[in-house]
Amino acid sequence: MKKYIYQYKNWTDFTWNEQDIQLLLGRVRHLQGKLLGQMDALGFSLRQETLLSTLTSDVLKSSEIEGEKLDYDQVRSSIARRLGIEYAGMVYADKNTEGVVDMMLDATQNYDKPLDEERLFDWHAALFPMGRSGNHKIDVACYRKDEMQIVSGAMGNEKVHYQAPPPNVMKKEMDQFLDWLNSDTKIDLILKAAIAHFWFIIIHPFDDGNGRIARAISDLMLARSDGSSQRFYSLSSQILIERKNYYSILQKTQHSTGDITEWLNWFLSCLERALIATEETLKKVLHKADFWDKHKETLLNARQRLMLNKLFDGFDGKLTTSKWAKLTKTSTDTALRDIKDLIEKGILTQDEAGGRSVNYTLVYRMLSIEIKSKK
Repeated sequence: MKKYIYQYKNWTDFTWNEQDIQLLLGRVRHLQGKLLGQMDALGFSLRQETLLSTLTSDVLKSSEIEGEKLDYDQVRSSIARRLGIEYAGMVYADKNTEGVVDMMLDATQNYDKPLDEERLFDWHAALFPMGRSGNHKIDVACYRKDEMQIVSGAMGNEKVHYQAPPPNVMKKEMDQFLDWLNSDTKIDLILKAAIAHFWFIIIHPFDDGNGRIARAISDLMLARSDGSSQRFYSLSSQILIERKNYYSILQKTQHSTGDITEWLNWFLSCLERALIATEETLKKVLHKADFWDKHKETLLNARQRLMLNKLFDGFDGKLTTSKWAKLTKTSTDTALRDIKDLIEKGILTQDEAGGRSVNYTLVYRMLSIEIKSKK
């Protein structure tokens, strides 16, 4: 059986092919600088809207990678309240959602603070406020006390994907990791984010939540590399799209003898694609702002404003009268009056497709917007 990387002596003396990654790292740094320049050119309210959209996506997608689906409105409202951003239709979040948001915002908004054991334990406690993972009771806010295997398959026919280091070395391994993370090394901070992610996953120090915490650590290090708490790109969103490759490259590199070039290449490539995808997110924010600027004098009620914002933020499925009624907590008759009013104002249109259910879409035409940096 192949040895795991941690079974080699001085396993954390990672090596990589500098030539292989320098060109890719240069492209990522260029895109990172370009994006920060573009955001600097926007007004305060647009930057706030982009920040809110990015952080919401990051929290949702990081949880979804682990198979946990959080409520979009709860996550967005929880983040908005903490950032002091008000908008129509804010809702209260449950404890699990609040915990994930607490961790992510602490990682990104307090990126310049050291990540010590106490802070890490606070993150873990925030992820599992009831001390349970699903139906299972787990140890919270402390390193695991038992062996850890990542397995799949039915009971009796399990396949072991990874056997983590034994629990008696957790304290020693994590002390070394945290000391390195907080020390002033000569490694580029983007590379440090990639190494930290892999290193933490290999140790697997907690009973559960290791993947989400690893991604939060990466976000913290990327915020340090930006020198800003303003998050305008989401690595977790891109990792979710590439989840199969994410697990595959981790599984392959866990058997490395110390060379992590392949992992670094994948991480940087994924980050590059995340930065490119952010331009599309930014365009959506600008389209939304343009729409509301055009309709600043249009008479709309709170329900209509709520639903129009939902359509711009990424409405799930097709808009129907029953969905409108459910989301605005009103009757179907009132929902239909709201919709007909928007049709008369040229904001919504009824789809031509027949069938029992009538659907509605935005009339607003997405203009071609070129996003430029401030010179």
